[in-house]
Amino acid sequence: MSATQRFHEVANDALVMISEQLWPGAKLCLAIYTEGEPGLDIVLKDQGINLDEVLSTLRRAGLSIDGGNAYKRDLCDLIAGALALGKQNRNTPPEGHWAQRFWDIGRAEGEFQEELVSALKGVVKVADRETDEFDAARSAIAKATT
Repeated sequence: MSATQRFHEVANDALVMISEQLWPGAKLCLAIYTEGEPGLDIVLKDQGINLDEVLSTLRRAGLSIDGGNAYKRDLCDLIAGALALGKQNRNTPPEGHWAQRFWDIGRAEGEFQEELVSALKGVVKVADRETDEFDAARSAIAKATT
């Protein structure tokens, strides 16, 4: 039997003993990590455990959104992507997906930009003058539409 298998057996036995002493409704989760070596991570948990509740428990114990971790980076990347795709009116999230609200924010910004560019084009077309103000409007239109 490997050292890893033996550890799992010992840890499991210990968790069973601890679980028997918990109050009704309490759940147990054990996370073991070696910093910089995610391949060695071990998570042992009771059956039926809600990992969202584990995360909430860690947050109450001081886990901060300000820490640098892969979960937060992935979450922020997804939000930024949903905003960008919404602005471009592409790749709507699946029905009921939590990223929909960020896609909707991006879409609203895209629609606002389209309306603003359209209005600026109309103003420049009507005025059709060579002034600094209209040059700035032309520049803004070019920037928003490229």
